[in-house]
Amino acid sequence: MPKAPAKPPQPAGKPSNKHLLAELKNIAEGLGKTFAPFCEVVVHDLTHPKNAILAIENNLSGRRVGQPATELGLARIQDPDYPAVIANYANQFADGRKVKSTSVGIRNEEGDYVAAICLNVDLTLFNGFQAAMGQFTAIESSAVTETLDAANADRIQQCIDEFAAARATTARSLRPADRKQLVQDLKKAGYLEIRRGAEIAAAHMGVSRATVYSDAK
Repeated sequence: MPKAPAKPPQPAGKPSNKHLLAELKNIAEGLGKTFAPFCEVVVHDLTHPKNAILAIENNLSGRRVGQPATELGLARIQDPDYPAVIANYANQFADGRKVKSTSVGIRNEEGDYVAAICLNVDLTLFNGFQAAMGQFTAIESSAVTETLDAANADRIQQCIDEFAAARATTARSLRPADRKQLVQDLKKAGYLEIRRGAEIAAAHMGVSRATVYSDAK
């Protein structure tokens, strides 16, 4: 009996976005935990614009899962050439709080936008910090002048800060080996020989003068 002819292969359908969206939800959860409580992270499913919001971490905007896409999301749906990353743009929540937002569009293998992940940073607290720091560091005008060995201190502190910055850290967080190298450099440059040099260096690094003398040996 002759064999029946083989069936032609079925055309492959469009790949599902379920796995991609699940991974984006994981990413949003991780970002939300890292930047809590100041940053809201939202996952949008752009294939369902009327119910686009798929997940919200650190809900600061008061929106709900299942709500529609924003204007930016609709723009991506309508224009495949819309920028993939819109970073640090001004925004605000419904109650007027100022927000710094970043939106990242996610394309499928065919180049169509199918999702987006958005970060919304509440600037309210940071603006409060900024105002408080501005008040704290404000200096009133006065006819009184005083020099607290500023020239020497500035030079030594600048040298220490530059050394620490080159190692992506701060003066008080230097590892002992790095601190010893720094003190050796200060000694070679003659900074420890000037008046109060070791004391200034020790205070800026948060160590004792004895430690500086020990590192200088």
